[in-house]
Amino acid sequence: MPARRSIGELLFDSANVLIMLVVSLATLYPLLYVLFASLSDPHEVVSNRGLMLYPKGFNLDAYAMVFRNPNILTAFGNTLFYVVFGTLLNIALTAMGAYALSRRKLMLKNAIMFMIVFTMFFEGGMVPLYLLMQKLQLLDTRLALIVPSAISAFNLIIMRTAFQGVPDSLEEAARIDGAGDWTILFRVVLPLSMPVVAVMLLFYGVSHWNSWFYASIFLQSRELYPLQIILREILIANDTNAMSVGVGTSDQMAVGETIKYATIIVATVPILFLYPFLQKYFVKGVMIGAIKE
Repeated sequence: MPARRSIGELLFDSANVLIMLVVSLATLYPLLYVLFASLSDPHEVVSNRGLMLYPKGFNLDAYAMVFRNPNILTAFGNTLFYVVFGTLLNIALTAMGAYALSRRKLMLKNAIMFMIVFTMFFEGGMVPLYLLMQKLQLLDTRLALIVPSAISAFNLIIMRTAFQGVPDSLEEAARIDGAGDWTILFRVVLPLSMPVVAVMLLFYGVSHWNSWFYASIFLQSRELYPLQIILREILIANDTNAMSVGVGTSDQMAVGETIKYATIIVATVPILFLYPFLQKYFVKGVMIGAIKE
């Protein structure tokens, strides 16, 4: 029979639940505000001065204007390209590097790990990186947003630690059957490390989706811009004229506000769909890669 809890313990748990509810609401409400504002009548949004707990004057015109903007559609396609191909390259290179560094017989393993960890604390800076990209003739190309972030040292260490947890007996059995390193990696180690692979997919995918800094430096052609650059232009430069064509001058400011909110939703919602599919792997994957028994 479970022990009876004291009044102090009940009060402590109740206070914890209350604090977490307040924090959750404070985190969730800005997201809901953006959603409700994007679905509201533009004039209601501009005149609103308090909380917005529901869409005021339900209106989808802002979304129609967003999807009519060719820059948004082109940038959306570019972002999907960077996320899909960039993440696949990230996972492939990180897995190969982690597998090699997880092998006990690798020569100079400690020296290589030291150089990898060193890059987490010290780096050459933006100017040398820009000059390197220029020498490699990668400026104003799609590869400029994929190659510089091909491997994350932090993610490499997590995956290496996860691979070290795979029993040696499985590798020995595979080698007895004639398997080489490639077969062991892709048919033994990776299938047994799917939680940490799912975490890497989430880390790399979100990083590519939210990336805008490298794009603003390495890209000059607007047809290569990712979605976050277009979103940055709309929010910071307040440039919504291209999407509010046909709207009266007096209404452009109000419509521009709802267009901003709708653009934020369009740029945010797709990546949120990853979380429900990867959530069950997330905690387990991070713990596998973070703790060595």
